[in-house]
Amino acid sequence: MPADPLSTTFAALADPTRRAILARLTLGETTVNELAEPFAMSLPAVSRHLKVLEHAGLIARGREAQWRPCRIEPAALKPVDDWLEEYRRLWDERLDRLDAYLQTLQRQASPKKAGRKQRVAKNKPRPRTR
Repeated sequence: MPADPLSTTFAALADPTRRAILARLTLGETTVNELAEPFAMSLPAVSRHLKVLEHAGLIARGREAQWRPCRIEPAALKPVDDWLEEYRRLWDERLDRLDAYLQTLQRQASPKKAGRKQRVAKNKPRPRTR
């Protein structure tokens, strides 16, 4: 059974090396050799990561003579953003309700605090004068 595109994208993003590769590609096109530099792994291992990213549609690889540039495909992240938007709305609504509740508690507590401060001030012993 083939995986849905969103699952394929999440699977590709699950690996920190692949996320680092994508982060580097946000700066612009680069070669496999340049992508491999910061990692302690072989070029074939980096190529395998690139194949996973390419299969998920997150990157595209080209051929220009001897140069094989890789570039990010940001449109492939749109379905992830759309999926996350539902949860963003959910958390925004929950945080708004929590904020409203906290403001209600503060309003209810404010008159009590002011009254208590006045009572405490009345009961305070006066400094002695000689």
